[in-house]
Amino acid sequence: MIINLKQLFNIVGDTKEIDYRIPMDELSGISGVQFRSPVNVRGKLCNRAGVVYLSYSIDVTLSQLCDRCLKELNTDYHFEFEHIVVSSVSNDNDEYIVADGESIDMNEIAVTDLLLQLPSKFLCREDCKGLCMVCGCDLNESECDCLK
Repeated sequence: MIINLKQLFNIVGDTKEIDYRIPMDELSGISGVQFRSPVNVRGKLCNRAGVVYLSYSIDVTLSQLCDRCLKELNTDYHFEFEHIVVSSVSNDNDEYIVADGESIDMNEIAVTDLLLQLPSKFLCREDCKGLCMVCGCDLNESECDCLK
């Protein structure tokens, strides 16, 4: 979703609400993550004292495999984000979102924030025992004598 911020940059106190979904077909090209629901994006952009702030939340359901026992997990996530949006910067600065041509691609921002927020390891539970390295049985469900 491309959002034009020209009016927002020029009018102090102006606010723009955000409430939409990123459909599943637009998420299919993202590797390493299986989406089970559209990404729900809700928030607002506001100009406070000449500075444009973006605050929004994401709700999504992802399908993942446990990194230890390989069980499939469907996990609901809720994340909240805040950014400052500027029309330009004089040097490379990762602290701000730069509105290219007074517009931002909210889908790109939301998906990037989501991917950076996801855990690096997915577990079905904290104490997951994983699989036996010899016979491959799920050690959460049964015991084997392979490593004794």
